[in-house]
Amino acid sequence: MTVRAVQVIAGADVIAYHSARHGRSIARSIAAEHLRADHIEEALIYPVTTESTDHPGGYRGALDEFYESAAARLAVHLDAGRTVAVISEGDPLFYGSYQHMHKRLAHRYPTEVIPGVTSVSAAAARLGKPLAEADEVLTILPGTLPEEELTARLASTDTAVVMKLGRTFPTVRRAMERSGRLPEAHYVERATMTGERTEKLADIDAETVPYFSVSVVPSRIADLPPGTATSTETATTTETATATATAGEPSGHGEVVVVGTGPAGPLWLTPESRGALAAAEDLVGYTTYLDRVPLRPGQRRHASDNKVESERAELALDLARRGRKVAVVSGGDPGIFAMATAVLEVACQAPYRAIPVRVLPGVTAANAAAARAGAPLGHDYAVISLSDRLKPWEVIAERLHAAAGADLALALYNPGSRSRTWQVGKARELLLEHRAPDTPVILARDIGGPEESVRTVHLADLDPHQVDMRTLLIVGSSQTQAARRDDGTQVVWTPRRYPEG
Repeated sequence: MTVRAVQVIAGADVIAYHSARHGRSIARSIAAEHLRADHIEEALIYPVTTESTDHPGGYRGALDEFYESAAARLAVHLDAGRTVAVISEGDPLFYGSYQHMHKRLAHRYPTEVIPGVTSVSAAAARLGKPLAEADEVLTILPGTLPEEELTARLASTDTAVVMKLGRTFPTVRRAMERSGRLPEAHYVERATMTGERTEKLADIDAETVPYFSVSVVPSRIADLPPGTATSTETATTTETATATATAGEPSGHGEVVVVGTGPAGPLWLTPESRGALAAAEDLVGYTTYLDRVPLRPGQRRHASDNKVESERAELALDLARRGRKVAVVSGGDPGIFAMATAVLEVACQAPYRAIPVRVLPGVTAANAAAARAGAPLGHDYAVISLSDRLKPWEVIAERLHAAAGADLALALYNPGSRSRTWQVGKARELLLEHRAPDTPVILARDIGGPEESVRTVHLADLDPHQVDMRTLLIVGSSQTQAARRDDGTQVVWTPRRYPEG
């Protein structure tokens, strides 16, 4: 307890505290030595402690009625001029029962809230492990969340505390396991009180877990050797990659996770991908994409040019052979014109077939561009790369003919670059054989980035000189509509219904 809390209790006329039906109050037991015989005690006993109730308003209705009644009881003392101290374990405004009194009384009577030591801080102190260091993000979660939500949030954060265990423990444990955080997780019960217990969460019997317990996933940085920093290694050729990765004999299998960062970075990064990037010991990728990932102490970064996909894949798999946890960083979705194919091609060769490889989805450039424009891909569509670096133009032209002839909307990747300046013009000519001149075409550039721009032009007016490698084109079908709304914005959409033939 804080010195101020002891002072307030000493000066109070009335001591109020919440408890379950059994009448025992943890808050009262903590403050017991400071209570006097002449204190008036108000035990605010909850009518329910689980969601099973026959109250006509259900569980929430029963609690709301209780809080109104409890506040009214305290108001009687306050109106009589008595000072009321509502004691609450932990901090009164941190998942505390007092907050419900505060909402109902603080605007009517002079109020002082005395901060307290939270169970989160107490648990970390008892474990002797830092909760968060440097730029780590600490997430505090109630165990009552659905399992999928818990799993996603645990996967995406650096450090975490899950509260309100008890009956929720089996769900929390499964979420820890599914998110890959179980080996890091600790269990703390009744921190700083009689009956305190601390163990690895994986070793806890669910039948022994009370409500007043927490799970802690502490700082990863704290486990690193002192002075550990982020190192950056550059692998631009097969020779460099091999020299970096294969020094020494393999020391067991690690894992390769191919991660899609979305088209621009954190806002479109999935929780699963965020967690994989945080957990990796090595990051491998094209420099531009690696720059989107925050620097983390202890991680090694292997940056390379954008034209050495196979070498990057081999480097990642060689690192995994040595027992490293490796994330291959890719833009957009890694399975769409990106690194997943390169990694899997190499992973299916000896000596890499036994190395675990996972591919995590990301927001595609096509989906991000379409969302900015409206819903131009709202019906059937095709995705085609205009780059002839890895396939001949004749194949591209044939596919454009087929997709346009089928009246599909088109998302065109890699439309142009400094060395490829004529493909957009050729594609426009070909598409005009199947599409009306006024077909909407969206030019989406640097979506999600600082130079983002989205414009809609007619197919006949598509200017190849306004298209570069950072631009994605979306060409509408015969049914695609473009309209300007009252706020001046233009939206493009393709109806889900197709006219009957």
